[in-house]
Amino acid sequence: MSYKQHLSKPMNKIKGLTGLLRSELPFCAGVCVVTGQILALGRFASFYETVFGFLSVFFISASILVLNDYFDVETDKLNAPHRPIPSNMVTPLEALLLSMALMVFGITLSYLISIIALLISIILFIIGFLYNRNYKKSGLPGNLMVSFSVGMTFIYGGVSVGSPLNNIVWLFGAIAALIDLGEEIAADAMDMQGDLLINSRSLAIKYGKKVALRISSYIFIFVILLTSVPFIVGWLPAIYLIPIAIMDLAIAYPSLRLLGSVDDVNAGRKYIRWIYLGATLGLLVFILIRLLEA
Repeated sequence: MSYKQHLSKPMNKIKGLTGLLRSELPFCAGVCVVTGQILALGRFASFYETVFGFLSVFFISASILVLNDYFDVETDKLNAPHRPIPSNMVTPLEALLLSMALMVFGITLSYLISIIALLISIILFIIGFLYNRNYKKSGLPGNLMVSFSVGMTFIYGGVSVGSPLNNIVWLFGAIAALIDLGEEIAADAMDMQGDLLINSRSLAIKYGKKVALRISSYIFIFVILLTSVPFIVGWLPAIYLIPIAIMDLAIAYPSLRLLGSVDDVNAGRKYIRWIYLGATLGLLVFILIRLLEA
């Protein structure tokens, strides 16, 4: 065996393990936490609260995503054969151990924030575990479990700075939950072929792909309407229309494109990813404006 071949094995293993994280999604969850902190305080939290809040949810989210791959090996062989486990870059046991390690890191950091933060982290992990283990094929109930967890990242941000009942934090939590609900329903529509193998009861399988995508679009329209509320009631100044407009455009354009991509699975998945990335960009611009105002 050549030196290059010998070196490629551990490098492939590392690539496979990091690929399990789907780091852009835990990163987005961490950004939601930081945004929740800013909304609750009207300013940046302390360095300690910001870093621990971001990383604790990042690790918990990553742990749940790795579990998703662990439980989804059979469907991924059809829907996503390039993923680390079906492509044999990582074994199921290695994925499980990685998930447990990430969970321990996340739980430990949340304990260092507060007992309430610890309880929320434990609840989020349990919901993620149950979803991956038992409820992923349940259809709408599973979609609601995931969207609830996404919305809770904003609430977690408020909790991490001692402001768990802030109105605008809860509004943004609801917005985030609805965005994810729309994405989950649309993603199920794009994954029908693999979901049929596991007898999924997704809206797309029960009522058809077009109906599911239409429901998803209605949810996104409602989200866009909700984003006007902070300005109508005076919770946010006009400057924050910039990140909100970015979010709204990132939701509106891909959702319209999704309706035209009923038979193009790869294009549909691309547009769903755009919604995630666009919403994250909007939150990052929100944070940047707050940073410039400080």
